[in-house]
Amino acid sequence: MTEPIDLRVAVVDDEQLAREEVCFLLQQLDRIEIVAQAGNGVEALRVIEEYQPDLLMLDVQMPGLTGFEVARRVVDAGLETQVIFVTAFDQYAIDAFEVNAVDYLLKPVEQGRLAMAVDRARKRVAAAVRAPEARPESRTDPDLERLLQMLADRQGRREQLAIKVEERFLLVQADEVVHASVEDDQIRVVTNSLSGTSNYRTLDELQTRLDPAVFWRVHRSHLVNINKIKEIVPWFSRNYILKMKDAKGSEIPVSRSQTRRLREYLKL
Repeated sequence: MTEPIDLRVAVVDDEQLAREEVCFLLQQLDRIEIVAQAGNGVEALRVIEEYQPDLLMLDVQMPGLTGFEVARRVVDAGLETQVIFVTAFDQYAIDAFEVNAVDYLLKPVEQGRLAMAVDRARKRVAAAVRAPEARPESRTDPDLERLLQMLADRQGRREQLAIKVEERFLLVQADEVVHASVEDDQIRVVTNSLSGTSNYRTLDELQTRLDPAVFWRVHRSHLVNINKIKEIVPWFSRNYILKMKDAKGSEIPVSRSQTRRLREYLKL
């Protein structure tokens, strides 16, 4: 006799092979139904609304909305969906984010580790069903809230970046970065002394790893370190060009939407 389903799961990852691998591992577990898959954060929000899964297997590094941002929407909406992050993020992050309510699995996912994480989520779902009156009105999980804040703080302050220069990968301190720009579908990172490409796939992804108080997205194709601006040149329509402190004195345009923020910050 087939056991009844007690955990409805949605899998979110921008890499199809990664989604298929997680789905395969989940199918080896009992009483689980995979109700939907999504390839990015925006699709994930639609899936959550349509299927209302009990559990979200969520990649962290995705274009557009990151897994962190999707999880934040879950919290803000007061949803009961449990979240397990599945990521290729560095090993140092794992110990920091081990909490009972939400797990954090490193790719490639081990079957035994996944089983433990899913069992933890299943127990929380069952407890919520047994004692609905015990949940606060907002239904916000304090452990998830804590994890998200920790993740935001850690992601926002990555100390080093790897930059590929010719055939070598060089490590630079994040505060040495002058600016990063999209060039020929690659992310080019420039410091005072070197220029190379990053393995980050989008500026959105890179931006989430840097201090948001220092690195501003002044244009859809450009991210700048505001402490490395050498000169602000007035441009047409009351916009600006930023001359940066790198060796070439790179000129970075400021989009209309970011001009007001720049004026307010620098009292222009």
